[in-house]
Amino acid sequence: MVGYMEDHEIVIVGGGIVGLATAAALHKKGVRSLVLERSESLRATGTTISIFANGWRCLDQLGVGAKLRQKASLLKGTRDIMLYDNTIRDQPNGNIEQRCVRRRDLILALAEVLPPETVRFNSHVISVDDDPVTSYPVLHLADGGIVHAKVLIGCDGAHSLVSEKLGFRPAKYAGLVAFRGLTTFAEPHGFPKEFYRFRTGKGSFVGRTPVDDHVVAWFLARQKLPGDSEIIHDQTLMRDSTAKQVKELGIPEHIVEMIKNCDVETLNYTGVRYKAPWDLLLGNFRWGTTTVAGDSMHVMGPYLQQGGATGLEDAVVLGRCLSEGLVRVNVGERYGKEWRKGVERALDAYIKERRMRVFRLSSESYMFGAMAMASSKHVKLLMILAMMIIFGHRLSHTRYDCGKL
Repeated sequence: MVGYMEDHEIVIVGGGIVGLATAAALHKKGVRSLVLERSESLRATGTTISIFANGWRCLDQLGVGAKLRQKASLLKGTRDIMLYDNTIRDQPNGNIEQRCVRRRDLILALAEVLPPETVRFNSHVISVDDDPVTSYPVLHLADGGIVHAKVLIGCDGAHSLVSEKLGFRPAKYAGLVAFRGLTTFAEPHGFPKEFYRFRTGKGSFVGRTPVDDHVVAWFLARQKLPGDSEIIHDQTLMRDSTAKQVKELGIPEHIVEMIKNCDVETLNYTGVRYKAPWDLLLGNFRWGTTTVAGDSMHVMGPYLQQGGATGLEDAVVLGRCLSEGLVRVNVGERYGKEWRKGVERALDAYIKERRMRVFRLSSESYMFGAMAMASSKHVKLLMILAMMIIFGHRLSHTRYDCGKL
């Protein structure tokens, strides 16, 4: 297929959670799309994603919520354990739904609702430009192929090529790295159905979340160390090093043992990145008939556990707006001036609906990260008070409803 050339109406770059969710949203509205995924198969690796009520509303709209609920326990709240002053703060969820879902389960559930051949693998997009005649997007692939799209949606993550096309500044490195993994217990583990977060006061965090009665997700977030490059490509070294560091932080021994006994193939290392809130407030989310969703638009730190759910919101809103905005015209006029104007109005409606939502979430996440890294207790207290005044209850953002498809 070297040197091939194709035309498609809607092309989505990236077959991760948001790319598949966007394709599913469009499919639910009777609109076909093509997803270009650079990997050889579905990227069903990784650990888990924490999803609150706002994300579950989206999954219900996409038709996969009921199935995923069967695979993830309902969590009652968060227990923050401050090791530096031996205090504990319980934060119940009340009537707000929260579950920790395996990334694999979510990816497979979204893929299953898509028509065959929606996702094309081994399709690595290396550049994007505009057709000199029509101004519609043109994608150049690593295998020499060229794909002409009438609508282009970038769901290609924090290092998004499509986001770069729109003129966005690259995501910034937050100075933290995260190690994540899953541990499977032969017998029910018996842990409370809560998110446990251990704060060391040294800029490091350790968390534990039950996925179901037998599987527990855990993480270590800390500042990057010089020796990280030596361990991140060896799963066994990464496991042993993480367990040792967690032990040195004074975390309870059962967490250390959990890491030692983890499913090595699930281990994951990532650098925490974010896009500055002011960039989201002022940035250009559309160029012609090109736009972005998910981390390509608003990658943020993990402090609010909203990255995945916010991307699901994007998918639902984009599917709704785009399906409503596609203009039905005569065959000979299809993709002409009126059709293009209808698409651009639809993308503008999507952007208008999402901009302040993602700006607010990114601002709250940014402030939470700054507060977590602050060394002074007085500064931490002032920032907590400021966040309460500006953003209200810590879970208020999870009550958001992006509407129906």
